[in-house]
Amino acid sequence: MSAPKKTGARGPYAKSAQRSSDILDAATTVFATSGYHGGSLRDIARQLDVSLTSIVHHFGTKYELLEAVLERSDKTTSGDEDFDFDAACRDRGVVFATLERVRTSVDRPELLRLFAILAAESSSPSHPAHEWFTLRYQRKSAELAAAFAYDQGAGRIDRARDPHTLSRLLLAAWDGVQLQWLIDPSADMAKPMGLFFESTIPEAFEGTVSGVA
Repeated sequence: MSAPKKTGARGPYAKSAQRSSDILDAATTVFATSGYHGGSLRDIARQLDVSLTSIVHHFGTKYELLEAVLERSDKTTSGDEDFDFDAACRDRGVVFATLERVRTSVDRPELLRLFAILAAESSSPSHPAHEWFTLRYQRKSAELAAAFAYDQGAGRIDRARDPHTLSRLLLAAWDGVQLQWLIDPSADMAKPMGLFFESTIPEAFEGTVSGVA
């Protein structure tokens, strides 16, 4: 009887994939601590006790490494196997999906810090990640606006409200509350976000909007 075939990457391919993952982990820590301009490829190499050549071999340039870090981190902060934000928006509405996401954010402080630092840095048009963050905020704003519009169709939110304005206000409040928590972890995130929703769209807590099926 022949031996069963093994699946998955082996040998140098598996080692290369693991090294790339290790580099991304180290780069996430360095950029989350020092920002893009303050962190260097040498800092990342030093964390892993590898040569600078090894970092360049896997990612080419510092910007390519930054982009890989942002793309991977964005996927991680956008959802996981245990919580599907988009599905929660459809099932329970933006308000309750957001509050649930806020409660799980405490498990990802390094990723939240990474985005807080790099988003602030990238406000300068000359920053390498300026376009990346511009497109990210445009995408997030459009996705939340669509979710608010879905809630209006489902009778959860008054149709008179502008979903695009609501999405921008939500992103602003969410970013601000997260930043305060990163500075002072004893600060609560869920309570102020709940108060934000109660003051802007109180009908979302009251069930179906009057006159809407």
